[in-house]
Amino acid sequence: MAESYLHELFDRPRADSRLTWFCEPANWAVDAAARCLNIRPEGETDFWQRTHYGFRADNGHFLFAPVAGDFVATTHVRFSPAHQYDQAGLMVRLSPTCWLKTSVEYQAEGPSRLGAVVTNCGYSDWSTQDFPGDRRDVWLRIRREVSDYIVEASDQGLTWSQLRLARLHEDQGTAAVPCGLYACSPKAAGFLAQFSFLKIDLGRVSESSNL
Repeated sequence: MAESYLHELFDRPRADSRLTWFCEPANWAVDAAARCLNIRPEGETDFWQRTHYGFRADNGHFLFAPVAGDFVATTHVRFSPAHQYDQAGLMVRLSPTCWLKTSVEYQAEGPSRLGAVVTNCGYSDWSTQDFPGDRRDVWLRIRREVSDYIVEASDQGLTWSQLRLARLHEDQGTAAVPCGLYACSPKAAGFLAQFSFLKIDLGRVSESSNL
């Protein structure tokens, strides 16, 4: 059974003091009345390294806490996209060359892309599946088990589907790793991401558990 480490409901004027920004956005706020964290990413922000597109970007917005050992991180995010690739979800980041993120990336035409990016040795890959273009929310979960990560998504936060099983090569399984919420707008500003909560539990859940 997992043990609660952090359960931020964004129902107070300030977020949990253990949460820290990497590339803090100019426009963000906790809306205690609405119980959400609002982030409006700055334009030309992203997390990506080299593969296929050639460019390197490490300036997305990441609100995190360091977490040691096995853990389960969960969030629910609503999004109002404006430009292609607008995205918001969960991230684990060891360094500029080793991290993973999971989100829905908006596509202006056709379905959006639900998936995960895993970056090792300075190269990113992107595994995706279709996501309804008119849907505007998703539950996401990352489970760390030693140096391995299980990435999952849900329509309602009760039953989960696996998106990815991956290893982060710089993770030796012993040190705390930064884990939390992220958002970015690779094309231009105008995107609004609203996070309902961030929950991080220590330990593991069984494969049959809905948590």
